[in-house]
Amino acid sequence: MRRKETCVSEELIDTGDGKRTLTTYKSPLYDLDGSVMGTVGVAIDITQERAYEQEIIKKNRTLETIFTAMDCGVMCHTLDGSRIISINRAALTILGYSSQDELMKEGFDVIASSVIEEDREKLQEAIRDLKKEGDSVSLEYRVRHTDGQILHIMGNIKLLKENGELFYQRFLLDCTAQKLLEEKNERRRMEWVQALSIDYNFVCFFDLDSGMGIELRREDNKGSVSGPVLDREVSLSKTMEYYIQNYVYEDDREMMTKAFSQERLKNEMLEKELYYANYRVFRDGEIKYYQMKVVRVGSWDENHGIVLGIHSVDEETRSEMEKKNLLEDALMQANRASKAKSVFLSNMSHDIRTPMNAIVGFTALAITHIDSKEQVEEYLKKIMTSGNHLLSLINDILDMSRIESGKIHLDEKPCSLPDILHEIRNILQADINAKQLELYFDTVDVLDEEIYCDKLRLNQVLLNLLGNAVKYTGAGGIVSMRITEKAGAPEGYANYEFYIKDTGIGMSKEFVDHIFEPFERERNSTISGIQGTGLGMAITKNIVDMMNGTIDVKSEQGVGTEFTVRFMFRLDLGEKKQHDIPELKNCRALVVDDDFNTCDSVSYMLQQIGMRAEWTLSGKEAVLRTHQAVMRGDNYSVYIIDWLLPDMNGIEVTRRIRKEMGEDVSIIILTAYDWSDIEEEAKEAGVSAVCSKPLFLSELRSCLHSIINKDEESEKSTVWETDDIATGRILLAEDVELNQEIAAAILGDAGFTTEIAGNGQIAVEMLKKSEPGYYQLVLMDLQMPVMDGYEATKEIRGLENKKLASIPILALTANAFEEDRQEVLKCGMNGHIAKPIDVEKLFDAMKEILSA
Repeated sequence: MRRKETCVSEELIDTGDGKRTLTTYKSPLYDLDGSVMGTVGVAIDITQERAYEQEIIKKNRTLETIFTAMDCGVMCHTLDGSRIISINRAALTILGYSSQDELMKEGFDVIASSVIEEDREKLQEAIRDLKKEGDSVSLEYRVRHTDGQILHIMGNIKLLKENGELFYQRFLLDCTAQKLLEEKNERRRMEWVQALSIDYNFVCFFDLDSGMGIELRREDNKGSVSGPVLDREVSLSKTMEYYIQNYVYEDDREMMTKAFSQERLKNEMLEKELYYANYRVFRDGEIKYYQMKVVRVGSWDENHGIVLGIHSVDEETRSEMEKKNLLEDALMQANRASKAKSVFLSNMSHDIRTPMNAIVGFTALAITHIDSKEQVEEYLKKIMTSGNHLLSLINDILDMSRIESGKIHLDEKPCSLPDILHEIRNILQADINAKQLELYFDTVDVLDEEIYCDKLRLNQVLLNLLGNAVKYTGAGGIVSMRITEKAGAPEGYANYEFYIKDTGIGMSKEFVDHIFEPFERERNSTISGIQGTGLGMAITKNIVDMMNGTIDVKSEQGVGTEFTVRFMFRLDLGEKKQHDIPELKNCRALVVDDDFNTCDSVSYMLQQIGMRAEWTLSGKEAVLRTHQAVMRGDNYSVYIIDWLLPDMNGIEVTRRIRKEMGEDVSIIILTAYDWSDIEEEAKEAGVSAVCSKPLFLSELRSCLHSIINKDEESEKSTVWETDDIATGRILLAEDVELNQEIAAAILGDAGFTTEIAGNGQIAVEMLKKSEPGYYQLVLMDLQMPVMDGYEATKEIRGLENKKLASIPILALTANAFEEDRQEVLKCGMNGHIAKPIDVEKLFDAMKEILSA
């Protein structure tokens, strides 16, 4: 201790109950002489103060650690930026520096310049607004890192004062990752909205927590589009209320109000990403169909955003409704068809059993009365009638089955319309005579007679329609068919219309609507006692459709029925036929018929031949005109006269014309009846020739040519006299004994000798053992055991003996369809006859083959 000095020190003293920190003051004590006589000391206990100091140091160190380690950047600097008071590691990292010293070397200006130019003014303006201590401002801005990367900063700047000096405290939070994610989500949302906007009339974004949203697109009533209107906030509840009340159809308003309430949408979208409802809008005086669709936007962990869109689904809805209606109609038709099929099966049970009962019953009666030729003959006729009716029923069922399975194919070949129609007339004539009906066929403007078509199917259509007309027309009624060639066909084709009319029982309107559906039968048919399958019209319609034709029907109960069938056929232009007759060029001709269409049509044919044609509807008028022509010296050269005229029949008109003109005139009688009925009387009256209706141009020309050249052609016999060639031996390949017996009996009655082979293999062996010419013909069944008819034919055609190999083979089989016939010809047979055997068709086929 120096002289006159006081010594101050801090001492740690153990007091026994713990250590204490003391501050001691020690000074020397002097006597009167000035000599140190001792020491004076004072001790102050500062243990608690030192503990406080340590606590503060500890806290400051903790704060410094937090300050240094925190993710949020913190920086304090003077107002002029000349000195950085403090800066933590996060702030240095955000700015791109490793230490405060490194940063200060660059200078504070580098901090200001790191802010992106577009945001710099915004930041400086915010700082200028800080006026007094405690003021702060928060804002978002971007800075450029020293590596060039753009960072998004959420910043806060506060004005503070310490030791009388003002300074800025800055907080910098790097939110780049969050911002980029938000931008990405926003881009996705806008992309979705843009895509949605292509088809949507209205698009809006809503926050289901606040119930507010932003309208993105709106299309007005005129179709123009406004938007996006990103600065226009809209309320979900008010938007929905206005839209529903002003646009939604009143019957759908309650449903839409409930479906798109804020609460309902929130509950629905918690479980779904997509929610929608279809509704109706009354617009421009009509109902339109719309859809309101809601899509969840972003993550729903915190925010509950949706995009709501409205767009028209009118076209799709109507299409779906149409499909639904079609399906319902199809179901209805299926149910109707099912019901009709059930009725059909019930009817078929009756219809098939009826002829079967007749066949069995009359067969039993024939056996019982075998000694009475007259009764047996009567029973056999009834058996034949019932058998034909049963065959007709079975054919209809088989045809319909084949149509439904798509197995019917058209076989178009050159055909002659006159031949087809005359054949049909001949087929119908027996029934016409039996029912005492009148049958009229005529043609209008038919110049193209040679066509390509499936003759079998055309016959089937016309015979179905005419057969029904005959079937449902009572005694004394009229059945007619008019064939008209219509204009408008492409070159090489012609349009034909077949108009069939009867005065029969007619049909109800309800039945006419379903006449072409399978298994449908008019109740009148049961009342009238006329039986049928209910398939004929369905078959007819399907065939007409296959031939690319159309068929229409009109009918009235108690009045009659009209069918109109239209086809376009390719013309057979192989040989150009000459129409005119030079000898008759410019000669006068008179047509006499009470039917205007016949007069007009025949006159047109005569003009094509080169004549000057006139016509009249009266026989008396024809006689008067003849007298006038004679008086003028301009006589008629040709007369075409209908047999049955209302005022005077054609025979009497002929007599009077002959009396006036003598033999120097040609008179042709037109008739729809059998020529033999009037042949003798007509010849006596002076008729030159008779033509049957329908009359075609080729037939008229041929008839006139024959008259001019005095060339009478004898009528061809339609019966084959088998005696001329039926002296040979027939090899019958058939496995069913009953069929063997029937065929042998038919052939035997015609004068043939028949030898029987029980299968194809036996037939081949019998033929091999025979001499050429021993058998004239082989009748070959197709379905036989051991070897069928196809294989047997191939074996025969492959024989070494060429004469035996070329023997005529005629298929005799129950396989009655067109493809069966084609297969028969393909494998080497010469022809095809379907079972049950039609005797006339069998002999016609045999005659054709054996005469070749």
